[in-house]
Amino acid sequence: MISDKCYIKKDDKVKVISGKDRGKIGKVLNVVRKKNRIVVENINIVKCHVKPNAKNRQGGIVEKESPVHWSNVMLMCNKCLAPARIKFQILEDGKKVRSCRKCNEVIDV
Repeated sequence: MISDKCYIKKDDKVKVISGKDRGKIGKVLNVVRKKNRIVVENINIVKCHVKPNAKNRQGGIVEKESPVHWSNVMLMCNKCLAPARIKFQILEDGKKVRSCRKCNEVIDV
């Protein structure tokens, strides 16, 4: 099921609000829209068994980030320095941007 409500993009700073990594802040590395999931830097680390290959000659156990559901994270506002609820605004030039509901700071770069 594809949801259009995901307002998180690559390179955004997010805070985890639920799960084993609750309270941690990280940068979004990848957005998987078909599954409503995002990959966040140093969040939800799992151990993966890898066969020997050209990249990893020896193989073994590798730690990597696993995707989390986008509803378990909140976008961080740069002005309030807190997790922010998001609203969309249309600027004078017709551009649609994301902004913080608390301080009305534009989040899009």
